[in-house]
Amino acid sequence: MTLIKSISGIRGTIGGQAGEGLSPVDIVKFTSAFAAFIQQEKNKQNITFVIGRDGRISGEMVNNLVAGSLMGMGVDVVDGGLSTTPTIEMAVTELKADGGIILTASHNPEQWNALKLLNGKGEFISAEDGAEVLKIAANESFTFAEVHKLGKYQKDNSFIDKHIKKILELKLVDAEAIKKANFRVAIDCVNSTGGIAIPALLEALGVNKIDKLYCKPTGIFPHNPEPLPENLGEISEVVKKYNSDIGFVVDPDVDRLAIITENGDMFGEEYTLVAMADYILQNKKGNTVSNLSSTRALGDVTEKHGGKYYASAVGEVNVVAKMKEVKAVIGGEGNGGVIYPELHYGRDALVGIALFLTYMAKTGKKCSAIRNSYPNYFISKNKIELHPEFVIEDILTEIQEKYKKNPINSEDGVKIEFDKEWVHLRKSNTEPIIRIYSESNSEATAEHLAKKLIEDIKDILRT
Repeated sequence: MTLIKSISGIRGTIGGQAGEGLSPVDIVKFTSAFAAFIQQEKNKQNITFVIGRDGRISGEMVNNLVAGSLMGMGVDVVDGGLSTTPTIEMAVTELKADGGIILTASHNPEQWNALKLLNGKGEFISAEDGAEVLKIAANESFTFAEVHKLGKYQKDNSFIDKHIKKILELKLVDAEAIKKANFRVAIDCVNSTGGIAIPALLEALGVNKIDKLYCKPTGIFPHNPEPLPENLGEISEVVKKYNSDIGFVVDPDVDRLAIITENGDMFGEEYTLVAMADYILQNKKGNTVSNLSSTRALGDVTEKHGGKYYASAVGEVNVVAKMKEVKAVIGGEGNGGVIYPELHYGRDALVGIALFLTYMAKTGKKCSAIRNSYPNYFISKNKIELHPEFVIEDILTEIQEKYKKNPINSEDGVKIEFDKEWVHLRKSNTEPIIRIYSESNSEATAEHLAKKLIEDIKDILRT
């Protein structure tokens, strides 16, 4: 069994001993600690939380424990039920709630679940706040409310409809143009809450021909739920069989978006954000942000439109902070995560779908033609496992010294620039691992760069 306590929340496998998996005891403890943290921050006991969950088998059990724990802390609970991560983020701000908890392990397999923690802005809490929550949990320094001060509970099933309504109100979403284009769209929602939200969105956009794969939120994932090419063979065949104009795939909590072209080819998870940025920047000048491990194609597109590209440390909370700092008009991560601040500061597959269909409808371009308009870069993703006795920071310092003549960014690990190529080495937050991402316009060169840095690390370990 696995339990991972991190600054961004708590996730683990269901079952096993307390402290070894995501047991009921751990769910109660960390939920109560987060409630206590927000009560301290707001300097009041009477606060409100919004909660919601993806379609996982364990979701109802976890939901009941979270809701009960919050009420036990004196917190009023508004339960959005089966929902998506971006939907609950927006509901927090819509209701002016003090915080929120999303019950989802994102792309992890079905035996996993997690508590994702939101502040009153509907955004993931900062590293500093996360560390404080972990401290409160470790010390169990929280006090439950007396009987007359228990929190109240209510259900609200309107959040997804409100989310879709706000997407349709966006200036750069054109439902009329999408309806006229008469698209045929295939979707794979991996038997989670995308199966509720995505068909409703498409119908609201005027899409009448929808080929649905796995849209019942049973939590029984038909394949690995991470929207990577190796997991998307079935929808690729569906797109080709029915001559669909495009295919969309989301992860279980609907914050990541993968696209399949009309030929059944992978658009590329790195290029979801690139395409969104291209469309947005054609209509609104400004800056963009992605994390240090994302493709440089976003920078190319941004500069083409007269904007400036900025890189942040890895992690949605870091991307959002940088976006606010540089007033970015769009940003996100290279895993298919699109953040469009006109709507809200969170990765959102629903707004990504609406923007991309509008782009296709307005330009008359096929999905493959849009993809072919961008420079081709290849990212190689590797890792090297280390014995716990090694200090990873020391290894990264030696790598930085070795390549000190190259442009280096050390904000999050070490990123080394080689003209139009780069390598990014960063420490895993949960394991004794160095992740090594490299990018080039040649797949072979990207692989070679990664292997070269792996050999450099091995040399350091030997000495």
